[in-house]
Amino acid sequence: MKKLLTTTALIAVFAWSNANASGFFLKEQSASAQGNAFAGATAGAEDISYSFYNPAILTKHEGTKIYLGGTWISPRSTAKNAINEYGETSGYVDNIVHAAMSPHFYLSHQINDKITTGISLNVPYGMITKYDSQWAGRLHGTVSKVTAVTVTPMVAYKATDKLSIGAGAQIQYIKAILRNGVRQTIAPGIALEDNASLKGDTLDIGYQLGALYEFTPQTRIGISYRSQIRHKLQGDVSFDGLMSPLNQDISARLTTPASFNIGAYHELNDRWAIMAEYSRVYWSKFKNLNIVGEKTPNLSFTEENWKDADFYAVGASYKIDDQWKLRLGLALDKSAVGDEYRTPRIPDANRIWYSAGLQYQYNEKLTFNLGYTYIHADKSKVDLRGDHLGDASRGALKADYSNRVNIFAFSVNYNF
Repeated sequence: MKKLLTTTALIAVFAWSNANASGFFLKEQSASAQGNAFAGATAGAEDISYSFYNPAILTKHEGTKIYLGGTWISPRSTAKNAINEYGETSGYVDNIVHAAMSPHFYLSHQINDKITTGISLNVPYGMITKYDSQWAGRLHGTVSKVTAVTVTPMVAYKATDKLSIGAGAQIQYIKAILRNGVRQTIAPGIALEDNASLKGDTLDIGYQLGALYEFTPQTRIGISYRSQIRHKLQGDVSFDGLMSPLNQDISARLTTPASFNIGAYHELNDRWAIMAEYSRVYWSKFKNLNIVGEKTPNLSFTEENWKDADFYAVGASYKIDDQWKLRLGLALDKSAVGDEYRTPRIPDANRIWYSAGLQYQYNEKLTFNLGYTYIHADKSKVDLRGDHLGDASRGALKADYSNRVNIFAFSVNYNF
């Protein structure tokens, strides 16, 4: 029974980290880049927040600069027509995904004409989902609350007049609180149910690489790579009632995927600029999940079989005058989860982003940015047959989902 809980909960941790680049990974780390739906994020270099997507862009910024911003992510996900292995149904479950703020901070300092350093503080992963404790899919999940905080020191080097390179170290802390129902058959036709909770955290390190090439002062291309991060989640599992003797410590080795990004930026004239972006997250590395318990070394094996996820974006900017700039963007975000393996923790689906942004430059030192995105997701289905490895005790589950997201971002940029 504890095998059931730990498997379900840790799947949620790993699945969650796939967020708004399909799932709930928080791509939204720049109000200015968001205005273009992150088109050209690896090449734009319009302010130092673009260093999240490519550290090499720091060489485009002189002196010392600071950027402070936040993103309010307001998703809405509804489930209906849910039915489980035991014939229990839930007709309509509203707003299972809760809104949250994602702050971000950047600081850069130019050491000389060749070298610029920087540091960022981001929340690149995070979500809160909550179902009623008695809903039909409770054995697959009721509460998921996950937060990751990442500090990234960076350095960029201007190798030639046209080429810059950059690197950063991702120091990432993850904390998860997860809850779901547990069912154990104790005799034919007689089952015992309990509620179980998992708490766990981990601190691990990865890296980031990037390059920026300027064909002309108006045209540039950027490329970047984020490494996989090998996490070892340490935590414990606890039950509310009669199953409390099954409480124990657990651990799981999880590898978050690498990602590749390439973007282009081109100024058509002194008012118009266009940009494009492509990224791929290598989720196909996530084929299964092994859980180790303090009392049970081989606690669980779960097959996942996720697929690589692609993101495509195009955008344009229009400089209204010396103070105001308008941004627009459109993106297609592909899901990493196929129909056969989708769970109620992450009812993920393909989505389209519609973005707009507005910049106001108060003076040479102070600039403000606003960004807005509406994400429309395809309708999705959970269709778990109960025949995957590890699903026997959770059973089958069917449900229909509708998902959409409103995102509001703001930032203040100051040049010393």
